[in-house]
Amino acid sequence: MEKKNWTIPELLELSGGYWSTCALHAGVKLDVFTHVASAPLTADEVAARTDCESRGTAMLLNALAALSLLEKQGDRYVATPFAATYLSRNSHEYLGHIIMHHHHLMAGWSQLDQAVRTGTPVRERASHEDVESSRESFLMGMFNLAMQLAPKIVPQIDLSGRRRLLDVGGGPGTYAIHFCKHNPDLDAVICDLATTRRFAEKIVAHFDLSDRIGFIAVDFEQEDLPEGFDIAWLSHVLHGVGPEACGSILKKTVAAVEPGGLILVQEFLLEDTKDAPVFPALFSLNMLLGTPEGQSYSEGELIEMMQAAGAKEVHRLPIQLPNGAGIIAGSKP
Repeated sequence: MEKKNWTIPELLELSGGYWSTCALHAGVKLDVFTHVASAPLTADEVAARTDCESRGTAMLLNALAALSLLEKQGDRYVATPFAATYLSRNSHEYLGHIIMHHHHLMAGWSQLDQAVRTGTPVRERASHEDVESSRESFLMGMFNLAMQLAPKIVPQIDLSGRRRLLDVGGGPGTYAIHFCKHNPDLDAVICDLATTRRFAEKIVAHFDLSDRIGFIAVDFEQEDLPEGFDIAWLSHVLHGVGPEACGSILKKTVAAVEPGGLILVQEFLLEDTKDAPVFPALFSLNMLLGTPEGQSYSEGELIEMMQAAGAKEVHRLPIQLPNGAGIIAGSKP
């Protein structure tokens, strides 16, 4: 992979890039975009509706306009079409949950030096977060991301003749929903922590699939998985734990499927040298900050783990995904 040749302006832009990030986060947290999505408002009007001070509100609105997320019309501000689509709570394509999840991660990232020095996490693991608002942002943020990708991934995976799918660590069940929508003869079970149930059941009901998608509360790091499935799907589960736990989860997954069953693992995949691509390398640091042993894995490592767990014919599917993600497939003999 060709390495970047840095310039001083690019380096300083990288160093101060969190200013723009924080302006976006504040706009979402204060729900500014929802208020200005349908009609232009003055800074005083936005301040009144968001219970904020007028001077600070005007500064934030000007910054968001400078970032081309708002348009300024005289003394009034209105969301751009893009912001109205993805940053207004009234839009079905709202991405605010994943943005707020990123916001909740920022305090940990500011302590990255400490995590590197000690090798231990500096924040609670996101999937086990006790604070309701943080847990909701995490789970619904995963829904936001999966809703962008699942419609593109699912049609490229042939599940013809298969009837039961186990969505391991499925969170709100986005992939189970799309697999069932695309395969009318398929039923699914979402398997995740009990705290996830209400989010999953609400979203499954929204898609009118409650009769085909169930939920089983299991801590699959500590407990066995239900059995009798002919597909198992693990999307961005393994990076949260260390290699030994990955091996254990994969063995349980192989046991959960019938002979001839399909095991599919989606992860952010490092190259075997582990110094590329950029996103999986940075994501590995995110796991350092929030988990005792989690990390990004290389394609070769995941293939070896799946083979050691008993999967055969293990290979990467030729599906192009953003941020260095990839899908590794194997079967149970």
